[in-house]
Amino acid sequence: MIEIQNLTKHFGPVTAVANLSLTVRPGEVLGFLGPNGAGKSTTMKMVTGYLAPDDGSVRICGHDIVSDTLAAQRTLGYLPEGAPAYGEMTPRGFLSFIAHVRQLAGEEARLAMQRAIAGAELKAVLDQPIETLSKGFRRRVGLAQAILHDPDVLILDEPTDGLDPNQKHAVRDLIRGMARDKTIVISTHLLEEVEAICTRAVIIDQGRIVADATPAELAARAPSGRLDDVFRQITTRDTAVAGAAA
Repeated sequence: MIEIQNLTKHFGPVTAVANLSLTVRPGEVLGFLGPNGAGKSTTMKMVTGYLAPDDGSVRICGHDIVSDTLAAQRTLGYLPEGAPAYGEMTPRGFLSFIAHVRQLAGEEARLAMQRAIAGAELKAVLDQPIETLSKGFRRRVGLAQAILHDPDVLILDEPTDGLDPNQKHAVRDLIRGMARDKTIVISTHLLEEVEAICTRAVIIDQGRIVADATPAELAARAPSGRLDDVFRQITTRDTAVAGAAA
């Protein structure tokens, strides 16, 4: 469903993503982890076609994200960092606009909006301007637009950021339910979220993959059996090695 080969991105002298290769299969929920500045959001932007790579390739459901961008993006749902939306719109108006952009109309659009609104639990705020909503509700509006067209692949950047514990639980349940017939990539700083819903975890540091295993397999690498201890050890070691090489 997602095939990444030798993906590379430079910003001036800084290499944000370095020769990264990764395949994500149907039914997988991949936790995409790394410290701040590791290249997670840059990678996700390239995978979704919002940022052009300097080298390498990405294929989504067989479509090249650079040469066949629209076909690839039709199969994608993307919740970017910050969940940008038009603040003067209401969630109802914004989702109607997204349905139109996704070429949904009539009963198909109505049902798609109904499913997305229910999944993101937005009924209580449907007719309030988005700019007046809490961070958690704005995040849920972003999630609703990502799942609106029932995509085969979901790329979610910090999907539970700003949500209270009950809202986090509801979103995690939603992701678990969708995972049966989708490929889902989640970037998150919440390691408990990876343990709760992910079938696989990839850790990157300085634009490179430094670990790829199930959450349980990664946790078993630490005497404590805690995923956060493994994450700290791996990323600290990788940073130290890179610093020594420099």
